[in-house]
Amino acid sequence: MTVTPSRAGDEGTTARGAGAAAGRQREAGAGGRGADEVLLPGARVAAAETARAATEAPGVGAATGTGTKKNPPAEGGPPTRGFLAKATLVTAALSIAGALLGLGRDQALAHLFGAGTETDAFLVAWTVPEVAATLLIEDGMAFVLVPAFSLAVARRGSRTGGSGGDPVRALVASTLPRIALALVGVSALLIAGAPYLVAGLAPGLPDPRLAVDCTRLTATCVLSFGLAGYCSAALRAHRRYLAPAAIYVAYNTGIITAMFVLGGHWGVRSAAIGVALGGCLMVAAQTPSLVRQLFGRHSSAAPAATAGTTAATTAESPATEHSGHSEHSEHSEQSEQPSVTHSVNLALVTPVLLFALCRQSQVLIERYLASNLPSGAISHLNYAQKVAQIPMTLSLMLCTVTFPVLAQALAEGDTERARNRVEHDVSVAACIVLLGAAAVFACAPQIIELLFQRGAFTARDTAATATVMRVYSVGLLGHTLVGALVRTYFSAGRPTWYPLAAMAAGIVATSWIGAATVGAWGVSGIAAANAVGITLTAALLLSGMNERRSVPIRTRRVVHELSKPLRAAGCAAVAGALCASRFEAPALALCGGGTTVALVYVLLLRLLGVQAVAPAFRTALRSVTRRLPHARLR
Repeated sequence: MTVTPSRAGDEGTTARGAGAAAGRQREAGAGGRGADEVLLPGARVAAAETARAATEAPGVGAATGTGTKKNPPAEGGPPTRGFLAKATLVTAALSIAGALLGLGRDQALAHLFGAGTETDAFLVAWTVPEVAATLLIEDGMAFVLVPAFSLAVARRGSRTGGSGGDPVRALVASTLPRIALALVGVSALLIAGAPYLVAGLAPGLPDPRLAVDCTRLTATCVLSFGLAGYCSAALRAHRRYLAPAAIYVAYNTGIITAMFVLGGHWGVRSAAIGVALGGCLMVAAQTPSLVRQLFGRHSSAAPAATAGTTAATTAESPATEHSGHSEHSEHSEQSEQPSVTHSVNLALVTPVLLFALCRQSQVLIERYLASNLPSGAISHLNYAQKVAQIPMTLSLMLCTVTFPVLAQALAEGDTERARNRVEHDVSVAACIVLLGAAAVFACAPQIIELLFQRGAFTARDTAATATVMRVYSVGLLGHTLVGALVRTYFSAGRPTWYPLAAMAAGIVATSWIGAATVGAWGVSGIAAANAVGITLTAALLLSGMNERRSVPIRTRRVVHELSKPLRAAGCAAVAGALCASRFEAPALALCGGGTTVALVYVLLLRLLGVQAVAPAFRTALRSVTRRLPHARLR
C-alpha cells in the first residue's frame, strides 16, 4: 500500500510541499532562502553558500546605513513566519478537503459500480494517473522545475531599472513547449499501447477490452498532470500556495461529477472520463494565478536598486554561487552556474525518483497478483487500502508540521538537535498511526458497512473488504516509519542510494510472499505480503540511520520507545473488537468500539510512560495558528 492519488493520503502530499517551504523560510532568517529550497535534496548546502555570498557582498545594508535592518517582504525577499504559517494552514485545509472528496469519490464508485468486473477494469486503468501524479506533480516535476523557477524569480528581482528580458517568461518559453510536446507523445504512446499495458498489468482480467477503453481515457492525464505539475512548480517558486493546494479538490470534483452524470449511459467508463476531466480542472485551477505572475504587475515591477536588496534577493536562489570581487567574475559565475546546478540536482534527484517509482510498484504487484483471483478482488484491495491508510496520512501530516525544526537543525549542522527531532517525530507519528490502526482493526466491518455497503456494494463485499483492511492495518506502522524516516535521508545534502535499496528489498519480499500466499489466502495473502514488505523496508531505514547516510539516531532507544505504543495498540484493538461485536447496529458498534480503543490506548500509554503526544499537538497548533497581517496567499 502506498500513498497515491487513489487514496486519501495523496492529497496530503501537497501539504508536505508547503510544510517543507515553511521549514525553509523559518530557518532562513537573514540568509533569505528561496520559498521551495528544501524541496530539493541538498539545498541546505547551496543555502549556506548563498548566505555567505550575501553576507560577504560589499554594500549589504548600505541603503539604510546598517547591516542589520530588515527590508520589508518583497517578491524575492524572505517571507515572514506569519506568511508561512498561514500558507501551511491553508494548504493543509485544502488537502483535507481534497481527501474528503477522494473518500466521496470512492463511495460513489462503490455505490454505482460495486466491487465486480467493471470496477476491477477501471482500477487497472487507474494505475496510469497513480504513476503520473507521482512523477509529474509530486516528485519529479517539482524537484526539477522548482529550483529552476526559483532561480528565474531571483534573477527577475535582481534586475535594476527593468533592464533585460523577464527571466521567468524566458524560462517558460524555453521549457513549456518541449515539455508539452513530450507529454503529448507519452500520452499518445499509452493510448496506442493500452492493450499491451493492460495485458502486462493484469493478465487475468475477464474483460480486458473494458480496461483498455478506460486506460485510453486515463492516458490523457499524462498531459494534464504534467501541465498541472508545471504550474504548481512555477506558483510555489512565486510563493503562491493556494492554487496548487486546490488541485485535488478540482480533480476529485470532476471525477464525482462525471460518474453521476454519465454513469447511467457509459458505466464505469464515466469514471475514466472523470479522470480526464479532473486533470483539465487541475490545470484550469492554477492557470489564472500563473498568468498573473507571468504578465501581471509582479513581472514588470523593478526592485529597489540598492546593493542590500540585490544581495538579499540573490541569496533567494538555491543555486546561486559566491559573489565575485569584480563584475566580470560575478557575471561569469552566474552564466556558468545553472549548468553546474542542473548536473548536481540530477545526481541528487535520481535516487528520489527511483525510490518513488519503486514504492509505487507495490500497487502494480498487488493488482497483478489479484487479477487472477475471482471478480472483485482488485476492488476489495482498493477500498481496504483507501480507508486503512487514513491514520497514516494524519500521522505524516503532523510530521510535515514539525519538519521546520528538523530542517533548521540540518541547515545549521546541529546533529544533536536533528537527532532529537527525528526521534521525537518518529515516536509521535507512531503513537498516532497505531491508535488509528487499532481502531481500523477493531471496527473494520462496521467502517466498511457504513461507508460503502449500498447500491451495488453487497454485504459479501463488505466482509471481504473488512478482512483485507484488518490485514493492511498491521503494516500501517511500517508505512508511517518509511514516510517519516526517508525525509532525513534525502535532506542530507548528498546523493544516497540506501533508501532505494531498502525499498527494493521490501518490494522483493512483497512479491515473493504474495506469490506464495495468494493461492491459499487470496487477497488477504496479498495484503499480508504488503505489510511484511513495508515493515522490512522500515526496519532497514531505521537501522541505516547513521552519520554517513542520514541523521544518526539512538536506534535501540527508538525501538524501545516504539514497542510501548505497539503493545498498547494490540491490547486496545482486542478490547475494541470485543466491544464492537456486542452491538448489532453498525453505527453503535463503531462508536462503542472506537471509544473503547481510544480509552484503553490512552490509558496504557500513560501507564507505559509515553508522554510525547500532547506536547507535540500543542506545538503543531501554535505553528499553524500564528498569523500576521501582510501574509498573502493569492
